[in-house]
Amino acid sequence: MSLFDTRVPAVLLRTDRNPFHHGTLGAVRSLGRAGVDVHVVADCAQSPVRASRYVSRLHTPPPPGAAPADIAVVLRRVAARIARPAVLIPMDDACAVAVGRLRAELAPAYLLPDLPGALPERVADKAELAGVCASLDVPHPETLVPDGPAEAARAAWRLGLPVVAKWSRPWLVPPGGGLRSTVLVRSAREAGELYRRAEEAGSRLLLQAFLPPGPDRDWFFHGYADRTGAVRAGGPGRKTRARPRGAGLTAVGRWTPNPQVQALAERVTGELGYRGILDLDFRRCGTTGRYHLLDFNPRPGAQFRLFTDTAGLDVVRALHLDLTHRALPDGAPQPGRAFVVENYAPLSALRPAPGGRELAWHAPDDRAPGRALWTLWGRHVTARLLDRLRREDGRPRTGAPARARVVRQATSPSPGRSDRPDDDRAGSR
Repeated sequence: MSLFDTRVPAVLLRTDRNPFHHGTLGAVRSLGRAGVDVHVVADCAQSPVRASRYVSRLHTPPPPGAAPADIAVVLRRVAARIARPAVLIPMDDACAVAVGRLRAELAPAYLLPDLPGALPERVADKAELAGVCASLDVPHPETLVPDGPAEAARAAWRLGLPVVAKWSRPWLVPPGGGLRSTVLVRSAREAGELYRRAEEAGSRLLLQAFLPPGPDRDWFFHGYADRTGAVRAGGPGRKTRARPRGAGLTAVGRWTPNPQVQALAERVTGELGYRGILDLDFRRCGTTGRYHLLDFNPRPGAQFRLFTDTAGLDVVRALHLDLTHRALPDGAPQPGRAFVVENYAPLSALRPAPGGRELAWHAPDDRAPGRALWTLWGRHVTARLLDRLRREDGRPRTGAPARARVVRQATSPSPGRSDRPDDDRAGSR
């Protein structure tokens, strides 16, 4: 007899158009292998995800930046086609926030964790998270929210250059406009100029003290807070390779016991009364040794399959089991296990993995996505190079201002993000 109630399908929801969001494929495979019908509401036209044998059906998603009301229309249409209650899993921050707002409206067509509707938005908002950490006495980089260009310049000097500049609600940053969710600014002038684009970005600019990267400093925690508030599945992990190097998404991660990170994650989750899947990013300060909470993502992280225990339980499976009132199996953790994103770390995918390893795209029981990856990735890289050459050819040779460098203090954004110009929008890690 299956552990799962396979009569209840799962619906994965994502409005971010990143075709290389491997977290979506991880969720498809995890639930599909358990016998659950998996419906994907995401743009997979040029994604390896569409080739997976475990996708039951693809549905047209709302456009990026869609209002919650528009997302509700799409979800009601999908629910009518499925014609039975389904577990709904937002795969990016924009969808997690929208589903939080829509929770009462979506029931009973969708099964969702019981948590306050405003909580996902509160923790996903970078400025709000700073306040949350202050109220809980959780370490967080010093953060200032300026109210004008001049104050932004003064804040940059006060924090000490360079500083990290973030848009508080990065899921609102429009694609294709040249804005990034997070950048490292090296002058007060840059900070003031960036503030002037706040209306375009759609949310407040915040400036944050920069915690330099270094060996053994970038950590993440994935988990599932069940109906009682207990954190199940998941665990702490260490980023061993990033793209770009030193800051960016996790290209290679390793399941590594860390009692401090575990305790911080469980305390934050418990005191907030959070329920559901969570993905937290930490950076250890090289001076104090304290772990600073940088991001709280109210949805699965792209590398969640790293934390698969000996019973096969991961955070996505834990969610489905809990919401269908099935018992979660008691498996043992598998520290030392590695997760590798092949298109970002191809050599790591070929090296021996004594502690076990899962690849983001290739799987013996689902080979088509892995084959599709290299064709689609080759086209993507070629298009990027041609676009860069065109831009450089039209760029003035002298006197051009230096461009702010992209940086992420956290172990993720997200998820699974592509290397597009708008790849660091929230929820795509």
